Amino acid sequence: MSRVTTMQVGKLRVHALEAGIQHLDGGAMFGVVPKPLWEKRIAADARNRIRLAMRTLLIEHDDGLVLVDSGLGNKETQKFLDIYGIENAGADGRTALEDALAELGHRPEDVKVVVSTHLHFDHAGGNTFIVPDDAERRVQPTFPNARYVAHRREYAYAAHANERTTASYFPHNYAPLIESGQMQMIDGPAGTVVPGVRVMVTPGHTPWHMSVLLESAGEGLLFPADTVPTAHHLPLPWIMGYDVEPLRTLESKRALYYRGMAEGWRVVFEHDADTVGGRMVSGEKGTELAERMGAPAASP
Repeated sequence: MSRVTTMQVGKLRVHALEAGIQHLDGGAMFGVVPKPLWEKRIAADARNRIRLAMRTLLIEHDDGLVLVDSGLGNKETQKFLDIYGIENAGADGRTALEDALAELGHRPEDVKVVVSTHLHFDHAGGNTFIVPDDAERRVQPTFPNARYVAHRREYAYAAHANERTTASYFPHNYAPLIESGQMQMIDGPAGTVVPGVRVMVTPGHTPWHMSVLLESAGEGLLFPADTVPTAHHLPLPWIMGYDVEPLRTLESKRALYYRGMAEGWRVVFEHDADTVGGRMVSGEKGTELAERMGAPAASP
């Protein structure tokens, strides 16, 4: 089975990489939306968990390969993997992300930029790794030749996590990058990673969560990360219970939709196990998805 979905955005060749599967509580994923409504769209297992992708974005750019988010990595305990229903094992003790890169003929050493939309474990966990069979379990950067990009205020928020947020932030996913000097901090509401690839603060899921926008030759592609984690979350009020500021999520979504539909953006969802993405359009019930791209595992 392929782990890659490829698309063209203007002059940029872009790949959605399947970095694994996780299973999270359905109620937490849909917040105040009642289960009789959300379970019509996605089924829960016996533990009330729903199947979710851990999808990343790889951009072929003149400045080198740019990776957006990195999945979970290989550092967590078996108990953790069971609780969250993680399925991300790859070849040779690494993960599905490395397998997806290999499918395209790339190695972790080839990646030049890694963007973390935020520092939760399922988005930044693959930033670092433990060498398989290392008795000392030493953590090191997965992408040794890359600069890593995160928002300065997101890093501060992670470093000072409280009782509500600490379960999502693991220092071994980002502290080694500070120590190695590879972490570059973004300040302000937006910034350019490389020409044509911009990050924008879209608060709500976390106060300094970022979405990524690709623009090339008049075309746009949005990677909203956890602002719109799946196609099921396209309706404005369908917001995760995990979001620390849900009303700000609502306004972030509204702003993205307004511009995205005006400019004809496509979108790639990070957590939808069945749908890679499509084009945002205005429908009878608000923002809807056209030109749907099915995920490799869900494709005929």
